[in-house]
Amino acid sequence: MHSDPLVIAGRSFRSRLIVGTGKYPSHVVMADAHRASGADMVTVAVRRVNLTGPSTALGTSPRESLIDYIDQSEIFILPNTAGCYTADEAIRTARLGREVGLSNWVKLEVIGDEHTLFPDNVALLEATRVLVKEGFVVLPYTNDDPVICRKLEEAGAAAVMPLGAPIGSGLGIQNPNNIRIIKAQSRVPVIVDAGVGTASDAAVAMELGADGVLMNTAIALAHDPVAMASAMKLAVEAGRLAYLAGRIPRREFASPSSPTEGLIGSGTAMAERLRPEGAAGGQRREAAPASESAWGWGPTRSDK
Repeated sequence: MHSDPLVIAGRSFRSRLIVGTGKYPSHVVMADAHRASGADMVTVAVRRVNLTGPSTALGTSPRESLIDYIDQSEIFILPNTAGCYTADEAIRTARLGREVGLSNWVKLEVIGDEHTLFPDNVALLEATRVLVKEGFVVLPYTNDDPVICRKLEEAGAAAVMPLGAPIGSGLGIQNPNNIRIIKAQSRVPVIVDAGVGTASDAAVAMELGADGVLMNTAIALAHDPVAMASAMKLAVEAGRLAYLAGRIPRREFASPSSPTEGLIGSGTAMAERLRPEGAAGGQRREAAPASESAWGWGPTRSDK
């Protein structure tokens, strides 16, 4: 595939797949899955990072954390505010991530309901405005609502991240037309975040025009996370390529793949077949009544 980077806030990423760091069987499996996915950006919950001091060599530090298993020479760490239920919590968590040297980028999450994990969009918009003013590059996780996505963009979000379905549900894209609308109106990248369950879901998201897909559970809880990471990589690439190539229009009826010219029975031979028995040359069978359809369906004699 030709070079087609994902560009957010002026920074280019080779891959359009963004993956998480939670729920893996082990840090080793996580690292292997990251490599297999080809992702060059991963999300890390600030609350899961060891903030008491720097770790030492891989596998030797008593304060070893998942950060030790992320190759930061190849992978950009995107801190997130997972677990925050108010704008104030999210703002303080983002500031903390920046202060300890993670990044001035933040995947902003403000959860509004603990059962559905849907975002609190009022608090999210408030936190976005504050953090943008403080120089953060804000990528807010939100509903698949074109109105709130537009407001987040107007507030200065560097990208918008509408959910495909509830976090961890694996339901796939539930409102594809909303994603199309959001993409059509947005001047910033649209990253589908949450709800992906398998590779076909990722491909669908990209075919709808999304600029990228963010996922965690679908890979981390798969029977074979590394294999699923590879599948997601290919799905995102295939979906993006299909979107750029342009799908054919949907049709109500069939359309033959091969030309009809030159078929046996065409031309003169077909004309002969259309003549009634015993008819003189040049005569043609009477045309079907106008009431009959092109498919030969129409009123029967008993209907007339």
